[in-house]
Amino acid sequence: MEYIKNFDVRNGRNLTMLVDFYELTMGNGYLESEIGNRIAYFDMFFRKIPDDGGYCIMAGVQQLIEYLSNLKFSKDDIEYLKEKGDFSQKFLDYLENFNFSCDVWAIPEGNPVFPNEPLVTVRGPAIQAQFVETMILLTINHQTLIATKANRISKAADGRPVMEFGSRRAQGYDGAIYGARAAVIGGCSSTACTISEQMFGIPAVGTMAHSWVQLFPSEYESFKAWSKIYPDNCVLLIDTYNVLKSGLPNAIKAFNEVLLPMGKRPKGIRIDSGDITYLTKKCRQILDDAGFSDVKIVISNSLDEFIIRDVLSQGASIDSFGVGERLITAKSEPVFGGVYKLSAVEDENKNIIPKIKISENEGKITNPGFKNIYRIYDKKENKAIADLITLRDEKIDTNKPIEIFDPVFTWKKKKLKDYYVKELMVKIFNNGKLIYENPDVMTIRNIVKEETAKMWPEVLRFENPHTYYVDLSDKLWDLKQNLLHKYSQTYEE
Repeated sequence: MEYIKNFDVRNGRNLTMLVDFYELTMGNGYLESEIGNRIAYFDMFFRKIPDDGGYCIMAGVQQLIEYLSNLKFSKDDIEYLKEKGDFSQKFLDYLENFNFSCDVWAIPEGNPVFPNEPLVTVRGPAIQAQFVETMILLTINHQTLIATKANRISKAADGRPVMEFGSRRAQGYDGAIYGARAAVIGGCSSTACTISEQMFGIPAVGTMAHSWVQLFPSEYESFKAWSKIYPDNCVLLIDTYNVLKSGLPNAIKAFNEVLLPMGKRPKGIRIDSGDITYLTKKCRQILDDAGFSDVKIVISNSLDEFIIRDVLSQGASIDSFGVGERLITAKSEPVFGGVYKLSAVEDENKNIIPKIKISENEGKITNPGFKNIYRIYDKKENKAIADLITLRDEKIDTNKPIEIFDPVFTWKKKKLKDYYVKELMVKIFNNGKLIYENPDVMTIRNIVKEETAKMWPEVLRFENPHTYYVDLSDKLWDLKQNLLHKYSQTYEE
């Protein structure tokens, strides 16, 4: 039997069955144990910033919304699960009549985020809140990883446009499509992935490949033909044979003999190989001497934030970058280690009972309870000082001083007086109904610019960034310590 039908990446699919199998076996077990409808709270968070960086950029909420809005088990899904022989008829009936009814909170896309704070919180029947684990992690992990890498690369470019060129090296169709979305959120100006423009309204760009040049009898004839076809946006790839001996001279010849007589100005040249610093310096000098000081120099060729920073520091003359595989795969650290952990349950009287996961590895001990996050800003500098995780019912009185402290090294304390706060998490689903309108991609891209501008430069640097503190409120810290003490006593007994 063929179970997957109408697989259409552009117009949407029913991805309900994109789950780890244990979410189904646990769901069946929850139902059979009569705890499936017990209200549970789960947090999605991460523990470590990729590339030893100082921050990450939240992304993927829109795709999470689309997934949660379309949870539905088809007849083929039910038949497949029935044939597996692992599930009760009661569970299959439940899935056949499935109705998503959870509350969901998330940090909006485009905000800087940090380890150990909830990016997404789900509250609802345990059978449902557990079931959505895989797609929450898959969606937020991937796009947050790529948006973060793109933001680092864009910062290295120091205001120069960065084009995302990675589709052909992405890990699969969705890696290319949603990676392009995340890259633009992170700061890229455009993408080479055409379908991403169709889906998300982000600019798609592109010129020629080396094959265009090779298919013509000569390099000059290829440039001449291109200039005639695209006179208003003529960018020529000049490294097919030799940048300085043939590519650039032939480009200048085409500019003079084709574009200028048409009353057009060339837009640029692109170099995809060789010594970037040396070649761009020489090309800039030759172009300027030939009267083409307005022609831009575009560079591609396995770039990342470190190469870009280095060539610019060496005086390379570059106007924009095309970045491919090292961006779309986050090659230097391609896994974003987000996790999804139970943090609380409700009893029959709707009292919230906090839960904690304990480990000998201190970094893997979870923060219990139903929580909120406040970002604390210095009023004078308008810079973020720290994030404070509190229990959901806590409010911060900004008229009073507040003392924050490191949740591990508790003697590290700081008293704040002249500050303001912002709640980071917003509710996106209420009882399974969408109540949040996610911004478009280009709006989110602007949010990234605005919010990273409120971070201290020391947090944003690539090497040895300042640690941005994510602290716990007194109430939450006490709760965590009490639970640690409780379970350590149990363990000793």
